[in-house]
Amino acid sequence: MDLKLKDKVILVTGGTGGIGSAVVKGFLAEGAKVAFSSTRQAKIDALLPRLDAGEDRVAGFVADMNKEEDIARLVEDVKARFGTIDVVVPNAGCEGKAHPVQDMTLELFEQTYMLNVFSVMLLLKYAAPTLIEKKSGAVVVMASAAAYEPTAGNSAYVSSKYAVAGLTKCIAMELGPVGVHVNYVCPGPVDTDMMRRIEHDFFGESMTHEEAMALLADTYAMDKRYATPEEVASAVLYLASDVSAHTAGMGMRVDSKVSAPN
Repeated sequence: MDLKLKDKVILVTGGTGGIGSAVVKGFLAEGAKVAFSSTRQAKIDALLPRLDAGEDRVAGFVADMNKEEDIARLVEDVKARFGTIDVVVPNAGCEGKAHPVQDMTLELFEQTYMLNVFSVMLLLKYAAPTLIEKKSGAVVVMASAAAYEPTAGNSAYVSSKYAVAGLTKCIAMELGPVGVHVNYVCPGPVDTDMMRRIEHDFFGESMTHEEAMALLADTYAMDKRYATPEEVASAVLYLASDVSAHTAGMGMRVDSKVSAPN
């Protein structure tokens, strides 16, 4: 299937992480041009040689997605480099810290919301005018299966993903009438470094990685395993493409669960 992504300009935040780098590679494989952000130049320099793409097709930018000025500059830098933006993938996020509510602090909540919710709003604040002017394009936000399922002791992360799902639905209604389709992806546990940190946060040294995965994936209808970053990236590519242009405000789950309708 031709996803019609050739020569489209894609902006991916958090592009050097496990899911982010898979998303970057997936778009490049479809012939797109990709700009991605990371927190450190060293991470960009480590990824670029593995992408097998020239400077005319891929570029990395250092940006702190916790800072509005960095986000605004990122959008302008990408347009200066590639001339436009066709697809925005707000992927940067964090797992926060797992605490029961009596041990939670406002600072921890704010840190989690800044990256998982507010940075998405700010990225689209600055990128949306380009998509509106073009009257075309797509936005694919990285949410989480946690947007559907609460978890005791993980209120900051879970509520931030509920929030970003609601934010995305609102933006879908705003941008849909001008020809921009906006959706979000909801992965369950994914085999990344972030997932290893989550395992340690919840189970400490009491479980091996294999034991934790067996426990967390036990309710899955298919393989009792985490998703791969490439499986998540495939969902992102589909929702970013013209093939899915009649889909808006949808959360696509990538967690192998059989889910009843909400």
